[in-house]
Amino acid sequence: TLTTQMKSVGEAMAIGRTCKGSLQKCLRSPEIGRSSVRSEIFVSTRATQFPSPVGAAYSAPDGSSNSFPSRILQRCRPAVLYDLPRSHPTIGQTAPDVTATVRTLMDRSHAQWQFTGAYAANALGLSDQVPAKIIILTDGGPRKVALGKLTLIFHRAAPRNLLGAGRRAGLVIQALRYLKDSPDLAKHVNRLKRDLDAGTKKDLASLAPKFVSWLRPFIQQITQA
Repeated sequence: TLTTQMKSVGEAMAIGRTCKGSLQKCLRSPEIGRSSVRSEIFVSTRATQFPSPVGAAYSAPDGSSNSFPSRILQRCRPAVLYDLPRSHPTIGQTAPDVTATVRTLMDRSHAQWQFTGAYAANALGLSDQVPAKIIILTDGGPRKVALGKLTLIFHRAAPRNLLGAGRRAGLVIQALRYLKDSPDLAKHVNRLKRDLDAGTKKDLASLAPKFVSWLRPFIQQITQA
């Protein structure tokens, strides 16, 4: 007998009389303890819309029943991610949360990942540039994911390029690589020395022997008391 994890998409859709019923059964089928629609698994992406709400109520893991917000559910990638949009009183519908999207996509792969390039520098406040194509280094498989007007591009990278992956230290390393030829590099290094927390500086110091030669002096400057 096939378990729920081995059912095809067609079989999953066949086990419910309605779209909302089939969707909730699909959410239960991985058998990982998640049996309902939760807002944290829905991350903003391109606007393929489904009727709202997806079920008038759902059962929480603790057995309680809750009303589901009456909003539009957006499809991110087929059978991967869905979005429950949030509105802001000033800017309207909020932009996709890039970090939450990547974390959700990589959650079950157990692969390492790290933002690089202009997005890494922007995340640390070292650049105002927000690229349309966001590069993520990973030891998992390469792929592209459309996220609204943004594109997430996963590049397979060697372990030496994933030092500090998934941590703030890794973000610092990738930002400095991106800003290597910037005339304001010294100013950026001073800002990192001022703003980084003690834990990140300690992490960088422990990784310093593995850095390429040009990067070590900047890391030493950042981590010096």
